Amino acid sequence: MADQVEPNPEKDPSEWTTGDEPMTGPQRSYLQTLAQEAGEEVPDNLTKAEASARIDELQKATGRGS
Repeated sequence: MADQVEPNPEKDPSEWTTGDEPMTGPQRSYLQTLAQEAGEEVPDNLTKAEASARIDELQKATGRGS
């Protein structure tokens, strides 16, 4: 019988070691898409952690969240 592998718990973006770095290109692109759908503006100078939190908020606002 194989051992069950527990999924990695999702880490809070505020605890990311790279959370203070500028958001990535894919984050920026997805944020722009979500913001356009939600009729909102997103600053260009977000950190990775801030962008992740904003993506979560906009996913809920647009119904794209899981």
